[in-house]
Amino acid sequence: MLDADGYRLNIGIVIANGRGDVLWAKRVRQDGWQFPQGGMQEGESQQQAMYRELEEETGLKPEQVEIWGTTRDWLRYRLPKKMIRPTKGKVCIGQKQKWYLLRLLSEDSAVQLDRSHSPEFDRWEWVSYWYPLDQIVDFKRGVYQRMLKELSSIHAQKVARYTRASGTK
Repeated sequence: MLDADGYRLNIGIVIANGRGDVLWAKRVRQDGWQFPQGGMQEGESQQQAMYRELEEETGLKPEQVEIWGTTRDWLRYRLPKKMIRPTKGKVCIGQKQKWYLLRLLSEDSAVQLDRSHSPEFDRWEWVSYWYPLDQIVDFKRGVYQRMLKELSSIHAQKVARYTRASGTK
């Protein structure tokens, strides 16, 4: 689904564990790593798209996560010229993303990257919250920086609360 300016409407997902680490996933048949994300479909709300993408890309169901927060506004990035392609007769120039910060309520084993007929990722790991900034492809770095900065206070507050409540360090 493209907006009038040629940006594909997209949902991004950051999944944190109780220690505050975040799920970082490697794309199938590529060297690139990223957070789960995917395009919205016609008629879907942002939250419906998030839950659909969550299940398609990680195998997690709504009851296995808790929503900690979301970005206020859409964040955009332009694709490099070599990646710009027509989509259903329109030209997609980039992504327009709303990001969700979630906490995994289940065991790590609940993450199943091969649940969809066309898996996006073949590996994942827990990394520190800011680690992805130095790892993400250049053209997405600005969005990751804005998103992580915006969600960082929610992340820190929720991790501190969870850590106190569970007695973990």
